[in-house]
Amino acid sequence: MKSIICLGIESSCDETSAALVDSDRNILSHIIYSQIPEHKKYGGVVPELAARAHILAIDEVVQKALDEAGKTVEDIDVIAATAGPGLIGGVIVGWEFAVGLAQATGKPLVAVNHLEGHALVPRLTNDMEFPYLLLLASGGHSQILLVKGVGDYELIGQTLDDSAGEAFDKVSKMLGLGYPGGPVVDARAVAGNPMVFKFPRPLCDKPGCDFSFSGIKTAARTFLQNNKSEINDAFINDFCASFQAAVVDVVINRLHNALKDERVITAAPKALVVAGGVAKNSAIRSALEKMAAENNMQYGAPPLNLCTDNGAMIAWAGIENYNLGRVVTEPVAPRPRWPLTEL
Repeated sequence: MKSIICLGIESSCDETSAALVDSDRNILSHIIYSQIPEHKKYGGVVPELAARAHILAIDEVVQKALDEAGKTVEDIDVIAATAGPGLIGGVIVGWEFAVGLAQATGKPLVAVNHLEGHALVPRLTNDMEFPYLLLLASGGHSQILLVKGVGDYELIGQTLDDSAGEAFDKVSKMLGLGYPGGPVVDARAVAGNPMVFKFPRPLCDKPGCDFSFSGIKTAARTFLQNNKSEINDAFINDFCASFQAAVVDVVINRLHNALKDERVITAAPKALVVAGGVAKNSAIRSALEKMAAENNMQYGAPPLNLCTDNGAMIAWAGIENYNLGRVVTEPVAPRPRWPLTEL
């Protein structure tokens, strides 16, 4: 059977990305233009600037993806692009580019849910079989999902307030470490002692699988305001290590509860998977790998370059949906909100 080649386009936040992936799980090319330098001085993503940057970058990014793979548009079998959720200005740029390209070439088009891209990327990199239990954690989302199949997701738990990624970003900003916060907090934590400072572990004494990270963030802010005179490099390292340890404890506690949930027990997933930007965090990866081993489960995590938003995950989700006949047959409106449970 001939391998299918998909062009995937992602523009939901602050990365303009395009990739060519085939149905044999080969990433033929992968281009990411990061807007971090544009947003760094503001301490976070500015939607209007992000949309403008996508407009300026998308033509070149897609062409580079084709050139790197040694392909032309004629070699592509299907086009896939993020149609939501995300910052709507950016989503529109990538989606409308894909629509125009599909109309001009007659190629089939797949509207990809950005979260499904994250949810399915372990099947690209780890050849993961359904069902699996997924921790999807990023700057915008923190969810525990039972991944039963393409387009078939059951929400087991979710954040009640801030996402894990948002908490990392906010603490980094409090400490003056810059944006994005996750990687720099992780790096400083490696040099620190996680036992020095005591942070709360919200909901860890409660049943259920929902998260709360707002309390940890508030505790961090209050402590820093009361101890400004003590802040130095060693303090920051210990603070990051202690904060990160609290986040990891909350994540692991909620996942332990998920494994005892009747829905999960009935589905009997054989794998524990982490995806999304926070999946780059070394402590979270290590804790989940240990947890998987303790529960006789396969562990899966994308390589670091496929944790944050990227075109390869969109291309793979496009292939998975295309194989099930899920292609665009009528106009699709980009969506800023699009829960996986609505697929």
